[in-house]
Amino acid sequence: MNMIPADQKPFSRLERIGLDAVPPELRTTGWIEYFIIQFTFSFNAGNVLLPALAVMEGGLTFSQALISCMSGAFFAFLLVSCLSLPGSVSGLPAQYAIRSMLGSRLGQYGASPIRSVISLYWFSVQTIGGTWMLLEGLSRFGINGIPFPLLAVLLGAVMIGITVVGFHAVKKATIYFLPVLLAGEAAILYLYFTINPAQAASGSAQQSSGSAGAMLIFAGLVFVQYVAGVSASADMTRYAKSPKHGFWGMFAGNFAGFSVTAFLGIFSAAAFGEINPFLSASKLTDSYLLIALLLAASILSLISINLSNAYTGSFSLLNTFPSLGRIRSAILFGIAGAALSTMPSIVTEAKEWITLLGGFVIPLSAVISADFLLIKRAVIPEADLIMMKKINKDAIWALLFGILVYWLMPQEAVPGFISFALTGILYVGIVKTKRFLR
Repeated sequence: MNMIPADQKPFSRLERIGLDAVPPELRTTGWIEYFIIQFTFSFNAGNVLLPALAVMEGGLTFSQALISCMSGAFFAFLLVSCLSLPGSVSGLPAQYAIRSMLGSRLGQYGASPIRSVISLYWFSVQTIGGTWMLLEGLSRFGINGIPFPLLAVLLGAVMIGITVVGFHAVKKATIYFLPVLLAGEAAILYLYFTINPAQAASGSAQQSSGSAGAMLIFAGLVFVQYVAGVSASADMTRYAKSPKHGFWGMFAGNFAGFSVTAFLGIFSAAAFGEINPFLSASKLTDSYLLIALLLAASILSLISINLSNAYTGSFSLLNTFPSLGRIRSAILFGIAGAALSTMPSIVTEAKEWITLLGGFVIPLSAVISADFLLIKRAVIPEADLIMMKKINKDAIWALLFGILVYWLMPQEAVPGFISFALTGILYVGIVKTKRFLR
């Protein structure tokens, strides 16, 4: 009987490393590759929402909105990159490393389910948005009658198929997507500044400036939106050549990608009164070529961010149920995501869902950040991984306080940012006080 070489067996190329550390010989991904991955993840319709709303609802000028949003994103992405270090140093997934911060039981049955639900929610929201956009684009070409649920499931299946293969498939997909996304961005800028430059100039020149308070509010909202990534960033950097490659690749890619996306969203809102730059640009042309390019870029942008949602969300599910294995956890995540993607009400009721999820994820992100950066000094001792507490009671008290602050403060006071700051301060205070009294 002829033996089939290991690297040629069916499914041999699927990533099978679950909660175990990635071996050093497999950590070969450089900073430029991480830059491409994160830059590609950043350009999507969901990321333009807050920058555009800073103009349309916050009353900020173009420059004020850009400065405000980029300031909040800068500090959020800095924390996200810092929390990528457990992955690049030890090769461990984020949720397993978080067990050493929250305790094995609280990490496994508290933080991981919350992260899975958040990733699942955003996966379905992005898929629903992509389905609507695809149906609208196809109608411009005379293609109608495709059932929404069928198209949503097919779109979700493509994303999950790539995710099941694993990290290197996600990496390759973003490299292939990037030229189309850059071409789409170039097409948007071309349409903005050449098709109707007078309209763009008049629309972006606002006479009155917004308040400093509004700038702080939107900086805080952007910070809160992206700082939640601290609980998943290590999943992506497990294959980094070194901690520096993972840290700087993620930070530069995230910040550069968001900056471009924010610029387009703010300009679209200021000049055309439209949140989505894909839609505002498509209304400026009747060229089928440009419309097709914008449609392709918008769909690929949604697929790319959902690769991140599915990859990190399935690892969180795996941390809760280790017996599943990485592949089965990705498949189960995909089935749940595809099912939710057939229910558009998830998007129409987005504000309520985001508010509900934020009450848990913001204090959780604060405790994780404070413990790793201020208590552990950005290094997880091997003893903490071997001899974990079942529940970190200090984290419990800080989390309860943060959740209470989040729900009691009025929305105009940016409760997410205040809750994050106070939760982190309280947690560090409790731990330091206990150490002092020993």
